[in-house]
Amino acid sequence: MEQRLTFITLGADNLTLLREFYTTVFGWTPIAENKDIVFFKLNGIMLGIFGRDGLAEASGVASEGTGFRSFTLAYNVETKDEIDPLYEKLKYKGVKVLKEPENTPYGGYNFIIADPEGNVFEFAWNPFLLMDDNGDVITHHAIE
Repeated sequence: MEQRLTFITLGADNLTLLREFYTTVFGWTPIAENKDIVFFKLNGIMLGIFGRDGLAEASGVASEGTGFRSFTLAYNVETKDEIDPLYEKLKYKGVKVLKEPENTPYGGYNFIIADPEGNVFEFAWNPFLLMDDNGDVITHHAIE
């Protein structure tokens, strides 16, 4: 089996609210959608937003559960200087900031926000991550 992901799908309590967040705050454009799901093409991967109950049913699991979801989503940039302007732009749009921009223990620089339903997004510069001109990951160098 190849080492890759094609889709990440978030289960939404309020699909309309999350669609609005990703289109208005992040400025992303859906490539397909209907009353039950919205698809965003990212760099080499798809993000789907599907009603939480429908996604749970389609997955064969219960939809109950709150709190930390045991995963985060990350948006990495190529230079440290890109982080603060991105933070200011998102803060101006009223995002819920979970962690202000700061240097990380591994030598990077990041900040953390949550979307309206608590999905955690890290915005980071990672000195060990090598990306191409499209923002696709090429490799991650060893961390000392």
